[in-house]
Amino acid sequence: MIKNILESFNLRNKVCIVTGGAGLLGERHVQAILEAGGTPVILDKNENVISKVTRRLKKGYKIAVLGIRADITSTKDLENAKKAILKKYNRIDVLINNAANNPKIENIKKNNNRTRFENFPREVWDEDLAVGLKGAFFASQVFGSYMAQHRSGVILNISSDLGIIAPDQRIYKKEGLKQSQRIVKPVTYSVVKHGLIGLTKYLATYWAEKGIRVNALCPGGVFNGQDKDFVEKLTNLIPLGRMADIEEYKATIVYMISGASSYMTGSVVIIDGGRTAW
Repeated sequence: MIKNILESFNLRNKVCIVTGGAGLLGERHVQAILEAGGTPVILDKNENVISKVTRRLKKGYKIAVLGIRADITSTKDLENAKKAILKKYNRIDVLINNAANNPKIENIKKNNNRTRFENFPREVWDEDLAVGLKGAFFASQVFGSYMAQHRSGVILNISSDLGIIAPDQRIYKKEGLKQSQRIVKPVTYSVVKHGLIGLTKYLATYWAEKGIRVNALCPGGVFNGQDKDFVEKLTNLIPLGRMADIEEYKATIVYMISGASSYMTGSVVIIDGGRTAW
C-alpha cells in the first residue's frame, strides 16, 4: 500500500536507461530522472554529443551522468552497454526507448521531393525503421530480458501524437509549388510511432507475469524555434492553441516510470494539447 503519494514518484536507487538520451527530448527525460532522484544512463551513437550533454548535466545538477556510445541497431553494442551498466550499478530498472530518426521538415531542401511516398528511398525506409523500431525491439530484448529475469522493471516507449493520427500534410504546404514538389512528413515517422504502440501492448502482456510494466507516451510537437508559418498552421490544429514547451513532458515521464503508475501497463498516454481529440 502506498503511504505517501509524493514518495511514490521517487526514483531513488533506480537505474534508468534512455536511448537517444543526448537528443533534444532525450536530455529532458534524463533531467526528469535526475530530478526524481534516479540514476540515468544515456545511450547514444554520437560520442561528441554525449560528452556535451553529460558535461551540461554535471554542471546543472552537480551529478556525473554515465553516457555510453552505442548503436541500438547492434545487439553487440547493447550487450556491451548492459555489461558496463551492471558493472557500475549492478542493476537495471527502467528502459526508455526514445531514439528515433526525425528529419526536420524545415531543414529539407525545397527542391527535394524524396519525402513524398511515391519517391521515398528504400534505404531511408530501412534506416528509419532500424533506428526507431528495430532499435526499440533490440533494446527491449537485451535490457527487458534482464529485468524479466529479476522480475521487476519498466519499459517506456516514446511514440507520438502521430502514432495515433496521420500527419496533416497541409501544415507543410508551401504555396507556389506543384504537389510533386511539396515536402511532406515522411511515411516512416508514422510507421515507427504506430509500431511502438504495437510493441508496447505486446510486451505489456508478454511480460506481465514477470513484473514488467510497459507503456507508451505520445507527445505532441515541441516548440523549438520552428518556422513561424509552420507553427501557426500546427497550433490551429491544437485546442490549447500552442505547441508544447520542452519541459512539459518531464512530470509525465517520472509518473510513467515510477511506482506512481504501478497499476498501469499496456497503456498509451497522449499529451498533445488536445490535438487528437479533434
